[in-house]
Amino acid sequence: MGRRTQLRQRILDGRSDANIRFNDLRALLLRLGFSERVRGSHHIFRKGGVTERLNLQRDGSHAKPYQVRQVRQVILKYRLEEE
Repeated sequence: MGRRTQLRQRILDGRSDANIRFNDLRALLLRLGFSERVRGSHHIFRKGGVTERLNLQRDGSHAKPYQVRQVRQVILKYRLEEE
């Protein structure tokens, strides 16, 4: 299993939300086809066909756990796959 697949699986499993690196989560969203806009410390992700906007912030080198949960919900709701 590749590193990208492992990251996606870790996010979908939901057992390590506090241990997901911000840069890895950001890269996953870009591979899923989201566009990114940065305003200060906020990284805002949008995608056509997805009504939710994902707003990510760093917590040190990791993503905030509640934001990882939001990403998981969007991936599952829209059944997103990497492009």
